[in-house]
Formats: sequence, C-alpha cells, structure tokens
Amino acid sequence: MRSWKSLKREWLKDPKVKKEYDRLGPRYALIDKVIEARIRRKITQAQLAKKAGTKQSAIARLESGNVNPSISFMEKIASALGMRLNIEFR
Repeated sequence: MRSWKSLKREWLKDPKVKKEYDRLGPRYALIDKVIEARIRRKITQAQLAKKAGTKQSAIARLESGNVNPSISFMEKIASALGMRLNIEFR
C-alpha cells in the first residue's frame, strides 16, 4: 500500500494538478491534516465517523475534497481526533 505522501508527490509532478492544488492549498492542507491524524491514530473512516457522530461517506467526501465543510463539522472531526480546530487569518 502506498502512503498518502508518496501519492501526493507523484500527482504534484503534473503541472495542471500542481496549479490547481496551489489554488486550493488551504483546503488541501486541512484534508492532509485530517488524513494524517486519522492514519496516525490507526482508525478507519468508519471509526472516525462514529466518534464524530456522522457517516463514513461524509468522512470520505471530506478526505476526497468533494465537500466544503462547515466550521462546526470540522470542530466535530477535530474533537473526534482528540484535537482542536484553530482558524487564523494571515
């Protein structure tokens, strides 16, 4: 099984993918954090969903980037991962 970081490196070699990834950077940074935290804790999408009070399909949509999550949803995810959501402007 290939790691997420390995797959990401491969995909970002494509200039079109890289341009769009950079445009959506903040969203993908958030997705990266969720995936990494879930994998570090060795839990499945279904297990995370149960802890967050949602469905596995909602976690899959989040991790695939196919949804624009609300702050309250991300707070639930952070809490289920034993983390805290921090939003800032720079």
